[in-house]
Amino acid sequence: MRLSALYIHPVKSCASLALDEAEVRPRGLAHDRRWLIVDTTGRFLTGRQLPALVRLRATPRADGLTLDAPDMPTLHVPHPPADAPRVQVQVWKDSVDAALADAAAAHWLTQWLGRPVRLVHMDPGARRPVRPDLSRPGDLVSFADSFPLLALSQSALDQLNAKLATPVPITRFRPNLVIDGCGSHAEDGWRRIRIGAVEFDVSRQCVRCVFTTVDTERGAPDPSGEPLNTLKGYRRGESGVTFGVHLIARGGGTLRVGDAVTVLA
Repeated sequence: MRLSALYIHPVKSCASLALDEAEVRPRGLAHDRRWLIVDTTGRFLTGRQLPALVRLRATPRADGLTLDAPDMPTLHVPHPPADAPRVQVQVWKDSVDAALADAAAAHWLTQWLGRPVRLVHMDPGARRPVRPDLSRPGDLVSFADSFPLLALSQSALDQLNAKLATPVPITRFRPNLVIDGCGSHAEDGWRRIRIGAVEFDVSRQCVRCVFTTVDTERGAPDPSGEPLNTLKGYRRGESGVTFGVHLIARGGGTLRVGDAVTVLA
């Protein structure tokens, strides 16, 4: 087995950014989901409510990131300074003390999305623990839904696409790591794996929602309800429709496309 693709999403729900290599950090891959768009109350916003977000391209820079979107000028957003205002933001049931990005980012995103929003950053002072029943004390997560990393086997996507009238790209499922060379959904049975020199605990299967139906090219829901409707036919379990697994790194290092993948337990 090998690592066949790497993706990050610098702003939660933005376009997937493919990489050849990525550094593993305690909260997940470097730059992955460290920025978040929130409404005026601090509640997180995602492609579930705003499908157009999948067409927002965020590119990390040493001093922040750049934002690109259809019919908008490119915007550079600097990292908030140490004395930047902080706001309590809500991600599902978690409250996170995040740093507020500058007003230009809020204005740009508000103009593009057509509703008042703000952009916040997960700096070192923003700590969000992983749910304690499925992690170790001290485990942290970014603005991802629940866990630091998401892995998916290429064969699982291939099996799904064989059932669909119109195949979907793997980016519909927002993975960080794509693994090739194993059986379809073999990852369901893994408990611990090593990729390159980095080991990971496999925490649980990923439960899927309507976000999988958002067409990443159009930034709009697929009227057919696919691929979620097809997945309901063969991937529904007690917890819901599952596709892929969540990981927590047990150490740091650099992952590279082509790295060997070994099942340890």
